[in-house]
Amino acid sequence: MLAIVGEDAVHRVEGLPGESGQVGLTLALGRLRTLGVSGLRVALPAPGHPLGLSGPPEFNARALEAEEAVVCHGAALGLVPDVYEAGPEGVRDEVVWHVLPVREAPPADVPSLGEAERELAEALREATEALTRLDVAGSGPVAEAAVDAYRARAERGREVLAPGYPSRAVRVLELAQRVGTLIAVATESGHGGAVSSSEMSARREALRPVERTARRAQVAAYNSVVEERERGVR
Repeated sequence: MLAIVGEDAVHRVEGLPGESGQVGLTLALGRLRTLGVSGLRVALPAPGHPLGLSGPPEFNARALEAEEAVVCHGAALGLVPDVYEAGPEGVRDEVVWHVLPVREAPPADVPSLGEAERELAEALREATEALTRLDVAGSGPVAEAAVDAYRARAERGREVLAPGYPSRAVRVLELAQRVGTLIAVATESGHGGAVSSSEMSARREALRPVERTARRAQVAAYNSVVEERERGVR
């Protein structure tokens, strides 16, 4: 539970069956277990890409607005977060998870760990080659400082999967995080060395598929235990 809350002020759950108001996270997780939930899947949707979602449209719309959601395994329920500032700006947040009905169907566009690992390696290679060729990643001390800052931030916030996850899931998540760092640096460096509209467009096109692939890989890594349990591997 501490891993869920992180540095946030508090997490509460609203709309839980059998509860009339908001409840704490510990009670909510226990209640979900009594409702038959044996695992949680992560969804990281983006406009035009309902990654990890299975419907209905009402749930998908809320999840797309939040850009994240959790889908229960074992019960037709999903949770979508709303984040509120609970203190001075940028200090701590309060999160309210809204429980909504979901469709019991395979989540959209989630690859296997093996597929995710292959796709990530290919996407990273292609994106690096494209950005180098276009000379749009930036250069000099400003760009180098940005890369160093993102690397330090990634190390501080590195996600460690809980015991019991496949070793491949750890590899896939670490590679996805490295790809995410590349995307973040390239995105926040403005247009880098691109000076024409065609170069900027080419840069965006080079980044779009690798960002999508990195999100798919993260979902595959986080959800791997539930997926293996569903297939009867464990």
